[in-house]
Amino acid sequence: MNGCRRKLISWAASLALLAVFGVPKSRAASDDANDDASATAKAHEVAKGDVLLEALLTELDRSKDHLKMEGVKPPYYIEYRVDDVDNLDTEASFGALLNSQRARVRVLRVVVRIGDYKQDSFYGQGIGGATILPLDSDPIALRRQIWLMTDEAYKTAADAYAEKLSAMKQFTPDPNPVDDFAKAPVLTKVEPTVSLKVDENYWRQTLTDVTNLYRNYPEIQSVAATARFRCVNQYFVNSEGTIVRDGRVNGTVTLVGETQASDGMRLQRTPFWTEVRAEDLPKREELLKETTKMLETLKALRSAPIVEESYRGPVMFTPDASDDILSALIGGSIAGRKPQLGKPNRTTGAFATSYKTRVLPKFMSVVDDPTIAEFAGKRLVGSYDVDNEGVAAQSVNVVSDGTLENYLMNREPIRDFPASNGHGRSGPGAPASPSVGTLIFKTSEPQSPADLTKKLKEMASTEEKPYGYRVDTLGPGNAPRLLYRVYASDGHEELVRGAVFNELDVRALRNDLIALGNDPLVSNRVGNLAETIIAPSLLFDELEVKRADTSKEKLPEYPAPDLKKPQEALPVGHRP
Repeated sequence: MNGCRRKLISWAASLALLAVFGVPKSRAASDDANDDASATAKAHEVAKGDVLLEALLTELDRSKDHLKMEGVKPPYYIEYRVDDVDNLDTEASFGALLNSQRARVRVLRVVVRIGDYKQDSFYGQGIGGATILPLDSDPIALRRQIWLMTDEAYKTAADAYAEKLSAMKQFTPDPNPVDDFAKAPVLTKVEPTVSLKVDENYWRQTLTDVTNLYRNYPEIQSVAATARFRCVNQYFVNSEGTIVRDGRVNGTVTLVGETQASDGMRLQRTPFWTEVRAEDLPKREELLKETTKMLETLKALRSAPIVEESYRGPVMFTPDASDDILSALIGGSIAGRKPQLGKPNRTTGAFATSYKTRVLPKFMSVVDDPTIAEFAGKRLVGSYDVDNEGVAAQSVNVVSDGTLENYLMNREPIRDFPASNGHGRSGPGAPASPSVGTLIFKTSEPQSPADLTKKLKEMASTEEKPYGYRVDTLGPGNAPRLLYRVYASDGHEELVRGAVFNELDVRALRNDLIALGNDPLVSNRVGNLAETIIAPSLLFDELEVKRADTSKEKLPEYPAPDLKKPQEALPVGHRP
């Protein structure tokens, strides 16, 4: 903590947090007070029996009534969000268990806003803070930690508000200013809490078994598998009256295989599966098959030819690869993020100036709909009823017939978008920002994968190219991991390695994407947020494929250990 901060806390701590009492009330003020009292009583009735929710509401009531510092405006808005997280992580490698641990944590985030909806303190350090709450259901211990974090957030908001007002003096006033914070309907949704129910021994043994397959592949350097299961019960209350308690669970299994080609090029595969329910994940026998498939493709990659030439022509992406492409290029571009103070832009990102203009082919549309729980019989981890700002989830038509119609919005307005559409999302302890829920890519002219492959070969032949490219999986930076040459003459395929794409960006999607398949694939993903991408195959008429500019590392200097276990120690004096 720096010296200035110590002085601020020392000065602020010497000031009492005052409540203003004794002022005569008008009839209207008295009615408002009665309404508030009624709402408070209802809120506590809803929370009855939940010690954590009761503690949050009790401290929220106290903060609304007493949080006031001399010379500083009282808060106009306060929110508490708690993520009660229970994680189980298991990892195995080379047929042995590496790690298996279960951890639980409660993360509290507090936001205090000073000012009003038009202009407030949500700036710099004033965007709120986070801390860890006790796991025990001790109301006093919980309330004390909430109180301390609220006090700190209020003081920080006071600093931020002063800094913001000072910073704004250097900019010409906007004739049509955008509010800092959007109002939202009051919502009460208190769902039962959920718990993590996983057979830990089963997953330890399963991961050990699948990684033991390395014994059949001496050319593979590393085989590992992880299983992560997460349960999150989220609590959200704010001074507007919204109360939410909601629980989510999901599980992910990931396989990792690594090797090197004879020239030193590193090769990797990382297939994964994410499901809402643990019982929907691949079972042991299926994982054994998938691990064998992964190891076989790595073995094939070791002897595959390197992409030497610079190719410009038709390229097809199967759904697994197209999910990655569209998530990276579109998912991050459709968020309506508030620009920096003083910036005239509507928002940030690749589509910042693209509102009401064509960003994709006319036959393509994009919808983000977190309200749907299933697609084609598969449960979606990107589904939710209420976002992390207490706003009901909404389906948003983002792109219609190629034209950008909407951005995903949280409660920070931008020009032409004054309200949230239920996409304010965040991880534990982090501020909410507009983010994808369930992003669905559609086409008015769907084609079968067979027709797309036929068209790929026809275009290659027309351009007098011996082959076109098909991408089955991608790695970091959208570099292809499984890339095949599809020959125009007879359709045979050849696996290649060491390639990257040049200029695979939003302009290529808009100008070079010529067809989509009728084979949408659900890709559930869990990183900082749980999201779902649903996309079909893609066909581009022209993309550049070139050799990757990557260094080749030296191979191991000596062989791996013998796979046979050492002979057990013999008794002293015993002759073998």
